[in-house]
Amino acid sequence: MTIYIVDIEAVDTRYTKQWKEYLPKQLKRATNNDVEVISGGETPQATTPGAFLNFGGTNIYKSKQLEKIGEMFCNGTVKNGDYFLYTDAWNPTVVQLRYMAELLGVDISIGGLWHAGSYDPQDFLGRLIGNKPWVRNAERAMFDCYNHNFFATQFHIDLFLQTFKNKDDPNLDNRHVNEDKIVRAGWPMEYLATSLDSYKNMPKEDIILFPHRIAPEKQVDIFKDLATALPQYEFIVCQEKQLTKNEYHNLLGRAKMVFSANLQETLGISWYEGLLVDTIPMVPDRLSYSEMANPEFKYPSIWTKNFDQYKKFKSEVVNKITDYIENYNDYKIPMDKQLYNLKKSFFSGDELYKAVSNG
Repeated sequence: MTIYIVDIEAVDTRYTKQWKEYLPKQLKRATNNDVEVISGGETPQATTPGAFLNFGGTNIYKSKQLEKIGEMFCNGTVKNGDYFLYTDAWNPTVVQLRYMAELLGVDISIGGLWHAGSYDPQDFLGRLIGNKPWVRNAERAMFDCYNHNFFATQFHIDLFLQTFKNKDDPNLDNRHVNEDKIVRAGWPMEYLATSLDSYKNMPKEDIILFPHRIAPEKQVDIFKDLATALPQYEFIVCQEKQLTKNEYHNLLGRAKMVFSANLQETLGISWYEGLLVDTIPMVPDRLSYSEMANPEFKYPSIWTKNFDQYKKFKSEVVNKITDYIENYNDYKIPMDKQLYNLKKSFFSGDELYKAVSNG
């Protein structure tokens, strides 16, 4: 079989750029099949503020991918047994792909990696579109088109099912959700384990990073308030610095901590990257962090549930940060254990490769 990667556009400052380079190699090595990438061409680098892609440009990109797929069916390139892997499942072209395959009698399998959607009230789609019938039913249609719906965490699966198994939602047709189509699979990011080696063992400084998008659900206001409470440390909002990937990783290698007060997170790549270069994560006990983080690096969710709650627990947050910074060396062994767990369970594509190989 041939595996066709229908990729997400590559933004230079995000992991999508690395996926474009590494995923085809990893898939080929793991499955021993031919792998081809269906690209939409040049990628708009200016993302919509607060989002991870350009909401206009992404549709141009996807339309060009669909055109290529249509041409492949017209010239007979697509064969029985081929597999199409969408690296972003929220791609409406999967409906047209399924349409072509079934009407032309070509037996293919399709998989998609879910990152977010309207079913998450804290996501961009959830905030701006919410539960309008068109988006709910579009997401449900895309889910049904995939043979394999890949989710990186159980939290994300539960979040998805919480919406699509809700019998009281008038915007859904309440059909049975086929949970056999769901695969809990770590993201295929094995390359990270070695690609950050050059940033490891750098002299550590009293730097605390906010490595997230500047968006309401990331609560940057809490981080900035902490900076005023702890002036002896350097607090840096990375996105405000407009860093290249190399500059960001250099800063990550020098920092002692990364901080999260996120209200939306279905995986969290930045704190894994931090651990790869011995940077302590401080994350709330909620969302995907609850299943992923060891106790040493989680703080009670109530501390940063919102800004008002944070003000009540500010001294606890400040004390926790101070402990991490001043006693940094005490956390080296716990960091190693945490890194092993993340690498094995959440940032390995083994389960994804297995599902793709089996078609």
